[in-house]
Amino acid sequence: MRPADNAPPARAAAQYRGERHPRSSVPPRMNTTLPAALACAALLFCTAPGAAEQPPADAAPAGSATAAAPAVRVARFAEIAIRPERSAPATVVARNQARVAAEVAGRIERWTVDAGGRVARGALLAEIDAGDYRIARERAATAVQAGRARLALAESQHERARELVAQGFLSKEALNQRDTELQLARSELAASRSQLASAERALARTRVTAPFAASVSERLAQAGEYVAPGTVLFVLTETEGAELSARLPPEEVASLRAAPEPVFESPGGRTPARLLRVAGSVSAPARTIEARLAPRQPLLPGTEGRLLWKEDRPHLPAALLVRRDGRLGVFAVQDGRARFVPLPQAQEGRAAPAPGLAPDTPLVVDGQARLRDGQPLTVARWRAGGSA
Repeated sequence: MRPADNAPPARAAAQYRGERHPRSSVPPRMNTTLPAALACAALLFCTAPGAAEQPPADAAPAGSATAAAPAVRVARFAEIAIRPERSAPATVVARNQARVAAEVAGRIERWTVDAGGRVARGALLAEIDAGDYRIARERAATAVQAGRARLALAESQHERARELVAQGFLSKEALNQRDTELQLARSELAASRSQLASAERALARTRVTAPFAASVSERLAQAGEYVAPGTVLFVLTETEGAELSARLPPEEVASLRAAPEPVFESPGGRTPARLLRVAGSVSAPARTIEARLAPRQPLLPGTEGRLLWKEDRPHLPAALLVRRDGRLGVFAVQDGRARFVPLPQAQEGRAAPAPGLAPDTPLVVDGQARLRDGQPLTVARWRAGGSA
């Protein structure tokens, strides 16, 4: 190869030997095209479909032992099981709340207890003017006495008529008449006695008494006021045997039934309670079921608080739950592989019961988020006293 005819001698000699002249600033064509080609190839690779789903740069190759058997931490079910505490709003309710009304008409002479007071069963609450009712009782008593006298006379005449008929001095028709008179006398006496009992009952109703031991919620009776039968005089709330009324979702009824001893928590402290009964229907507006409980200590009706109880069944913490194929569950270790165990009763963000798991079942407690069912595992270490 000959150098260019018009090139200087030194440059021509360099070109003849294939060397670059020191003062030349023009690089070979290869040096300018190679970096551009590499940049274009990298840009095409990054924008190609599926690049976002590639494993991270620090992930091990697909065929390596680390990718096939990730390291996880494992603990037995009995070691991590919890028994969460449930709660529901509750109120102390009285077994009876009565609107005590007047049973007879009359003027109220006096009342003996005011609102806020406590009364025992049978205690006097108010008195209604009983003058007319005493007169009615005396009239009925007099009628009874007269009926007794007439009955005695009818019995004597009937006995005498029988004797005369036996002697032949009186006809049988006359005896039949005496029998009728005797039956009428007996009937009249029975009617008089019924009237006397009614008069005595009306007289007793002029005294308004408490049907049970109670606290007076309202006093509507006013001295000197005329009342008719049915007029409400007092509102009484029974103080003995108060119950707790709690409303809870239907899915928590079973846990409340199995709870050893629920507790009612109020501003006054905590009171143990015993489950009495559960309603057999769901309330329409709130979709809850009412449960009634008996407190171990006396509580004032109207006290509000919360009913607390612990689950009797062991639960798994919510942090261990993962979702696979639309189902929530946990990963167990079986023969060195991850086995997904679905939990039908699990809910997002809540501890879940695991009725099908044995207490010694090994469960993945760290690293379960990226596991697949059937994937080989490397147990890094046991938790809570387990061995590697």
